[in-house]
Amino acid sequence: MATTATRTLFQLSGVSKTYRMGEVEVPVLHDVDLEIYAGEIMVIVGPSGSGKSTLLNIIGGIDSPTAGDVLFQDRDLAQLNERELTAYRREHVGFVFQFYNLVPTLTARENVLVSTEISRTPLDVDEVLEMVGLGDRKDHFPSQLSGGEQQRVAIARALAKDPTLLLCDEPTGALDLSTGRMVLELLDRLCTELGKTVVLITHNNPISHLAHRVVKLGQGTIAEARVNTERRSPHDIQW
Repeated sequence: MATTATRTLFQLSGVSKTYRMGEVEVPVLHDVDLEIYAGEIMVIVGPSGSGKSTLLNIIGGIDSPTAGDVLFQDRDLAQLNERELTAYRREHVGFVFQFYNLVPTLTARENVLVSTEISRTPLDVDEVLEMVGLGDRKDHFPSQLSGGEQQRVAIARALAKDPTLLLCDEPTGALDLSTGRMVLELLDRLCTELGKTVVLITHNNPISHLAHRVVKLGQGTIAEARVNTERRSPHDIQW
């Protein structure tokens, strides 16, 4: 089914990014126009080197465009200073990466608790761990958890600070099919039940069946952007 979201959360206009290495310029994004709606799952697909991670980093306030506007609720991230970008990331963005980046000496609960300390309106840590199905594993260390459990801790950590936006960089990339489906199901629930906006990048095209909208990147430009009229359950997705 297509997304019913209509409120524009993000609007990128003419966004380009070029990295400079000495006298060498490496263009990565070229004149990207993109809207992201509140309460949708957007999947961005494309091969390695197509600019997916750079685009996600710009949306997340980790990187800044060389040119163009990045409007979040009518505020241009490209014009913010570092302190303002830090506040934006802290208050509005939850990041989930392919590799879980958990602190090995902290329990699952402690790893999630860390993120709440930088939030003005954190969620209850124990409730979040229950939500991701780890209520009975909260006192375990990362080395005592499976890959899928560690990724769910990472999602709980991102969610616990109650962000507006969840940005997921290849969140199933290190997981097998069954475990990856569990992670996608969790992200789908966070969108449908909590109204979170989820932007997920992947090189794995079948995962795009989860999305409300799909954006395909190729050589730093948007090759295709479409509404997904027949969304599939994570359990029906094969890769």
